[in-house]
Amino acid sequence: MNNYFITGISTDVGKTLVAAAITQALEADYWKPIQSGGIEHSDRMEVQRLISNNKTVFHKEQYFLETPMSPHEAAAIDGITIELEDIKRPQTRNNLVIEGAGGLLVPLNDKCTIIDLIQPTDKVILVSSGYLGSINHTLLSIEVLRSRGLSCSGIIYNQVELSGTIEIIEKMTGVPTIAHLSYIDSLNNDSVAEVASMMREKLLAL
Repeated sequence: MNNYFITGISTDVGKTLVAAAITQALEADYWKPIQSGGIEHSDRMEVQRLISNNKTVFHKEQYFLETPMSPHEAAAIDGITIELEDIKRPQTRNNLVIEGAGGLLVPLNDKCTIIDLIQPTDKVILVSSGYLGSINHTLLSIEVLRSRGLSCSGIIYNQVELSGTIEIIEKMTGVPTIAHLSYIDSLNNDSVAEVASMMREKLLAL
């Protein structure tokens, strides 16, 4: 069984959509260790809404913070400190999809960032997008992974329209493209199942 760590080059690039599609494609378990904001509609709830298999187990967040801010700030508002040693991965015999918060260097406390949650055996999947500056953010994300002795298993591009974006990133990094997602009009079970089916073969080959 494998652990798939889903991270993004920034916020709002489609990590939860990608996490849902990978969870569906592999019929994996899902876990988001830290949730900031969204108490009434968390990312876990959204993934539950979007997948249609009956094998996935949704594991409870280790930290559920009230304010939609960087985890270290949201935790301070809640009067707590996020402790890395308290974040224990759920026990499962299934593949596990782990969704990070924001990008790799989003602070958890005064010393640790999201990248400190990644283990060397994790298959790290980076979600990129097509806004101006996204090439730089994608290359920086891959560099910071490599600086920690971690590798990026593949990139999923979400709504990338800028000509040459994917090609230059592939040439400069050698990181393979898992999928290139277009805008989805209606985000539901059927559309996520379609995306999952499209990327399943490449995910299994990682």
